[in-house]
Amino acid sequence: MPLVTLTVLRPMSAAFKDSVLQAVHDALVSIGVPEADRFHRVLELSEEDFRFDRHYPDVQGSRTDDFVLIEILLSAGRSVKVKKQFLEHLMAGLTAAGHNPENAMVVFKETAWENWAFAGGRQIHV
Repeated sequence: MPLVTLTVLRPMSAAFKDSVLQAVHDALVSIGVPEADRFHRVLELSEEDFRFDRHYPDVQGSRTDDFVLIEILLSAGRSVKVKKQFLEHLMAGLTAAGHNPENAMVVFKETAWENWAFAGGRQIHV
């Protein structure tokens, strides 16, 4: 059960957020995450609270105000190959939705299965 968090500058349109989240979800499904496994949140921050370098470390061109930080919390165990497949699918999806992939930074955060309690405090994978 990946937990997806987008951080964007305020204000960002619902259409922008929806299209980025859909691209992320489609990429997750492409690596085996069930279609119904959708837990997404969006943090919209002011320029004062969301600071980012527009060029570091290897941006082709310059990041714009459409920059999006995509954090994906997921259970440990996916290979580098699977993560690369996810990234390829995500960048293609963002491009298809009209977003510049250079404006997207992705961070994978891994946790052990016992750190998830999906509902009612039940740990179903322990």
